[in-house]
Amino acid sequence: MTRINVDYYMPALQGQTDLRLHFFGMEECLPNHSWGPGLRDAYILHYVHSGTGTFTTGGTTYRLGAGQGFLIVPDMLVQYTADESDPWTYTWFGFQGVLAKTLLQRAHLNASHPVYEAGPDGGFPRFYGQLRAAMEGPGGDVLSQGILYGLLGELIRDCRDNGEAPRPTTSKEAYVRKAVGYIESSYSQKISIQDIARSVGLDRTYLSGLFKDQFGVSLQAFLLEYRMKRAAVLLHNLELSVSDVSRSVGYTDPFLFSKMFKKTIGCSPRSYREQQISSGS
Repeated sequence: MTRINVDYYMPALQGQTDLRLHFFGMEECLPNHSWGPGLRDAYILHYVHSGTGTFTTGGTTYRLGAGQGFLIVPDMLVQYTADESDPWTYTWFGFQGVLAKTLLQRAHLNASHPVYEAGPDGGFPRFYGQLRAAMEGPGGDVLSQGILYGLLGELIRDCRDNGEAPRPTTSKEAYVRKAVGYIESSYSQKISIQDIARSVGLDRTYLSGLFKDQFGVSLQAFLLEYRMKRAAVLLHNLELSVSDVSRSVGYTDPFLFSKMFKKTIGCSPRSYREQQISSGS
């Protein structure tokens, strides 16, 4: 139980694969309030505004206070607990994307080095306020992306102010970004894994390995998931038949499309549409 717990979940911004904010919030914890041990599926930055607590991962426990923060990496087992006598208040920002890992590494944050020092005058309170204001008006989903870039940019700048050199983008990451860009612009066509690999000048097996390292799935699985997520958006348009949606995401055979949609989303395209209609989405 907590005294204050405010969560904001961001609507999906289609086509945004470089970096996307998924959720953010603030929590004023009661003594000994704890989360975990458990896993998260996104990168989550926590910033401590006041009080103290502990963050445990990889067999190491960090004691943190105001002006400090910690990073949760996807699929990293973590636990964090508020102090008994001086429980902390923190904000958090959860995000994913092709650039997420790269930008965090430029700020020297990763699974091996998950804590940081932002100082009591750091920009996190300001960014949190900006995000709350953005959500109250139109275009909040777009504005939030710029605010997230600003937050990460400040982390990188602080890293440079401390005399640490930023980590440059590797050629492997550049290949992955180029391949994702090709998928975004060509998913509606009948493209193959070989076509994607050819567009970046790499062997398809090697490129698929890069996707596995970056996203945890093969290139084939990434393409399938991207198409099905786009199809799910299109199914909200009742003027489009299932066959229309199938063609729009690169499938000439609507039966194969329906099979792949059910495999990825968990139900048939028609069932998915009916669920959205009944829920008013």
